[in-house]
Amino acid sequence: MSTTETLIAIIVPIVVILALITLAVFFVVRRRRLRERFGPEYDRAVRSGDGRLSAERELHSREKRHRDLDIRELPPGARERYAEDWDKAQQEFVDHPDRSVTDADRLVTQLMRDRGYPTEGFEQRLKDLSVEHANTLEQYRAAHDISRRNENGEATTEELRGAMVHYRALFQELLGGTGGAHRRGGSPHAA
Repeated sequence: MSTTETLIAIIVPIVVILALITLAVFFVVRRRRLRERFGPEYDRAVRSGDGRLSAERELHSREKRHRDLDIRELPPGARERYAEDWDKAQQEFVDHPDRSVTDADRLVTQLMRDRGYPTEGFEQRLKDLSVEHANTLEQYRAAHDISRRNENGEATTEELRGAMVHYRALFQELLGGTGGAHRRGGSPHAA
């Protein structure tokens, strides 16, 4: 065996091993970044998908879609109006809990739209929100489920109270800044 062949026999396996190590590090770093960004939504995507790699591709595609959206902060005046509308919805809970939950659902959807999120369907809303608001998605899912049951007259007052608390978590995140509901922590009627 010549010196060249010996060098090739040594270098090629080393290059292959280094490429495999680089690839493994890439996947580990990507997985860690996705877990940090999506929190509990990462685990949910893995459980409901066709495996970890498929879930990670899905989460990555959510990030790409999110980058193309025109997500914007609300001006202070709009934040204050939303905070006031939220406070009214919470105050209405005492006399009309069913209407209050309907108003909360409408306010959250309207706030999403005004921030630049598409609102074409609930599942797509969840995907779009998951990029920046993954920690409140379970609460939003629960609130939305109760809201749907409320439309059919199947939700109890205690469940409606829970829906208001769940909606409030996402509402405050979306509202951002120091709007009224965020600053005051909301009404005790829905807490």
